[in-house]
Amino acid sequence: MSFPAVITLWFVNAADVAAVVSREPKADRGFGRKYLAQLNPTWPITPIGQFPLNRSTQPSRDEFYIAGYPGITIVQTFVDSISKLSEVPPRLLRSVAAADVYAFGVGTDSTFAGFAHFHGDSVRRAFSATRTTIFEDVGLPQPFEAPYWAGEMAQQIGGISLPFEPCDLATAAQESWLGLDVSPTGPDINVVAYAVDGRPEPKVNTTVKRSPSTNEAAAKFAASRSDYDDYQAIDTEPEGDGFATVVDQSLTAAQRLGQRLMRGARGVKNNVIERIRHSDRRSSD
Repeated sequence: MSFPAVITLWFVNAADVAAVVSREPKADRGFGRKYLAQLNPTWPITPIGQFPLNRSTQPSRDEFYIAGYPGITIVQTFVDSISKLSEVPPRLLRSVAAADVYAFGVGTDSTFAGFAHFHGDSVRRAFSATRTTIFEDVGLPQPFEAPYWAGEMAQQIGGISLPFEPCDLATAAQESWLGLDVSPTGPDINVVAYAVDGRPEPKVNTTVKRSPSTNEAAAKFAASRSDYDDYQAIDTEPEGDGFATVVDQSLTAAQRLGQRLMRGARGVKNNVIERIRHSDRRSSD
């Protein structure tokens, strides 16, 4: 039995993964293109986005999310069929030379999940399962696994089911091995997304006309009159109907705000004067 899943590979040559990622470096579009061209020279490669991996939707078929940082390469993609993370397709597993490779997988339509740590050519630890079936359990359980096996991290459903959700254990493995918070609350793990199915690159319409915002109009107005005397009459010449309207609205709003502030200040002042005026009366009482 095997499952469609999204797998994430971390190729690590850096001593401190968290230190590199915590600086939130930007992913290089050129690196991803070169990586995919070497993986399969016949693919038509199309950039389709750039965003944080830990705050994005999962890739679909024929999509790759890629980042190349100093000493670290991240590749996330969809696979049609997998049941053991130690059996990640070799073309992916060996696509980047690294001292350590960490693989994590989560099923797209099942409770399947797993993780594996490769050091050189050997598998140090690998585990893959659904909530009711273990497909792989290689190496000794790591300390981070203890509360999951003890049933402390999930509601128990009885029967032959595991005492935890496999996807939760896979996330714990990722955070423990990488020393990094990979949840949406962690630092941005910036990646570039690519498609290899020939789709065109998304178009961004840059010709849409819009009226200037109030802030933009006010800034433009202030810049053009930055040297005028506060008490000097200003002879303004609007630069267009839209701009004049926004400026008028800005000035009107400012005048109204100033009037309200003046009224409030006078009220506070009168209240203070009255308190001072009657303070001797209160003390004598």
